[in-house]
Amino acid sequence: MKKFLVFLGLFFGLFAMVAQKVYAFDIVPQFVSMVYTNTLGLYQAPNDIVLYQQPDESSPVVDNIKWNKTTIDPNTVNAQDLFVVYLPQKNLGFMAVIDENENWVQVIYNNSTGDAGWIKKDDPYRFMTWINFYNIYARKYGLKMLSGVEDEVKNIHIAADEYSKIIGTVNMPQKINLHAIKGNWALVSVYDLDRRSKTGYIRWRSEDGVKYFFPDIQ
Repeated sequence: MKKFLVFLGLFFGLFAMVAQKVYAFDIVPQFVSMVYTNTLGLYQAPNDIVLYQQPDESSPVVDNIKWNKTTIDPNTVNAQDLFVVYLPQKNLGFMAVIDENENWVQVIYNNSTGDAGWIKKDDPYRFMTWINFYNIYARKYGLKMLSGVEDEVKNIHIAADEYSKIIGTVNMPQKINLHAIKGNWALVSVYDLDRRSKTGYIRWRSEDGVKYFFPDIQ
């Protein structure tokens, strides 16, 4: 009986490892990051990602990555390195954009190394500036405060100005509703544990692009 239980434990442990390898999990930023902050926005990646060295189809292909709801090919590619936001069950993967023109976007395809390549746009609406991305997804899902936010960033101001009057703080938010974005500031209604609404401006990103709050995509 003991041998059987040991075998069962090993079997389910192996199954969990295989399942973790095969089935993809959602990826949405959870922590304040100082890496690759000075980006233009996000590009909704096609399922067949062809990356060129230059914004020209005659230039060398630096990588070709295919992905779907369960797998990424080649399997050496890590979803956390490829995408900023990854929602496989919704067939959504967003890559950081560092340059773009009318027909091409230059994206980071390895967040660990900063390797970048060009993707030919097959749909102009796949590229979203950060403000457009927030206006779409934060208005729908609300915002979440990322871990590692400094205390002064938690202040709620009466205006989109760091020297304006502070009317509250974001402590343990249960819900942050986005109303509008004004530059690096966001007009929000914050519901903390006390369930009382506090409406005012928070700084959602720094002058050099560090994100403090991110759409609470679910």
